[in-house]
Amino acid sequence: MKVAVLALLVAVAAAAPDSPRYGEYSSEEIPILVDERIQEDDGRYNYEIKTGNGISLSQSGSPDGPEGAVIKAGEYSYTAPDGTPVHVKFVADENGYQPQSDLLPVAPEFPHPIPQFVLDQIAFAATEEPRRYSYDD
Repeated sequence: MKVAVLALLVAVAAAAPDSPRYGEYSSEEIPILVDERIQEDDGRYNYEIKTGNGISLSQSGSPDGPEGAVIKAGEYSYTAPDGTPVHVKFVADENGYQPQSDLLPVAPEFPHPIPQFVLDQIAFAATEEPRRYSYDD
């Protein structure tokens, strides 16, 4: 658990705008402004971490999932290298990891209009199928 938290924090820290690029090194120290962690005896937990360069992470979880799986919910934010503020809320449960952010792509609503060229191709394919099997071998 602690390794997962540390890995997520390192990944978010690597995305900070002033962080060095791959292969570069920096001796700049980023202060940890908030580091609050609560671990209950029944497996429930909460934590909140904030750093001096604007990275923020909070998460809570409990072993209430199927077969004792941990259900998690939280959010994190940071500033992307291009200056874009990134804010992601998430839930991780029996349905997998489900992030929500204005920056994530969204599929078009269904049903959406099907272009005529696609309908024409479907009709053409339907006529080809019977022809394929009508030839004598």
